[in-house]
Amino acid sequence: MRLVQFKTPEGERKVGRVSAGGNHLHPLKDTHSIRELAEAAIARRVPIAALVEERATTELVDYDHLLRENLVLAPLDHEEPSRFLVTGTGLTHTGSANARDKMHVLTHGEDAAGSDSLKIFRMGLEGGKPAGGPPGVQPEWFFKGVGTCVVAPGAALPMPAFALAGAEEAEIVGLYVVGPDGSPFRIGYALGNEYSDHVTEAENYLYLAHSKLRSCSIGPELLVGDLPDEVRGLSRIRRNGEVIWEEEFLSGETHMSHSIANLEHYHFRYPMHRRPGDLHAYFFGAAVMSYAFGVQTGPGDEYEIEAGVFGKPLRNRVELTPDEGLVTVTQL
Repeated sequence: MRLVQFKTPEGERKVGRVSAGGNHLHPLKDTHSIRELAEAAIARRVPIAALVEERATTELVDYDHLLRENLVLAPLDHEEPSRFLVTGTGLTHTGSANARDKMHVLTHGEDAAGSDSLKIFRMGLEGGKPAGGPPGVQPEWFFKGVGTCVVAPGAALPMPAFALAGAEEAEIVGLYVVGPDGSPFRIGYALGNEYSDHVTEAENYLYLAHSKLRSCSIGPELLVGDLPDEVRGLSRIRRNGEVIWEEEFLSGETHMSHSIANLEHYHFRYPMHRRPGDLHAYFFGAAVMSYAFGVQTGPGDEYEIEAGVFGKPLRNRVELTPDEGLVTVTQL
């Protein structure tokens, strides 16, 4: 089951269930957001899928038209964006350490000392999937931003003037809501483009936080239920309408060095991440990235990420933002 948040041409918010053919949506009755739907499921103590079955109508909305008109929203949002925490982790996939190490070699040369990236990746291989369940070894973790940093499917991904690069990271994102008693609930999964400045990151691993550029994109569809153990998808870049790079990415726990439960434990063990009513988007890490293949992206390039289990692809174009110059602080 897959869900989409969208706006009508008149501006009304709705949630739709993706049709069997994938090209239409069945709007849900009296449902204006997936957050509202999830909170109702918690209150009634039923799976979110059960509420969807109750509320789904037979009406058909042209899904492709909504995408063309940029009326599709990210699959989760909050009226108070500061209550939507966007975070993530890297070096969780068997392909990610190779990509990160290539970045290290491209910047520092073949003879550079072994990177911390490889060290933490090996730690994940050895202890990221504990046989008895979490907790296992800690993953890498970073703070991306709050709800204002999430760009809708089809919208522009801003590239700050100070960035040395702005490139895609095709990932799966876990989407969560914290219940009234402080218990976290997973609503589902979506495709995500975590979008980072890999040139800055490669200069020094301690620049990881700066490299994140804050902006990202999620969607367009929310997968309700279990994530398949193996997810196969494609990450590609189009320039002037032509594909200049394309690579398969492999995700799901089969191709991860950490279990999702282990990642979730280390995120939600902090009480501040369990504030009732808050939302969370957690990026599970990228398996491939164009920068590791020597591709230099820039304004006008379009990123396209797709995987069959998530329905329609996630597309966003890079847009250069004006230089704001030196930001100063005024003493009160």
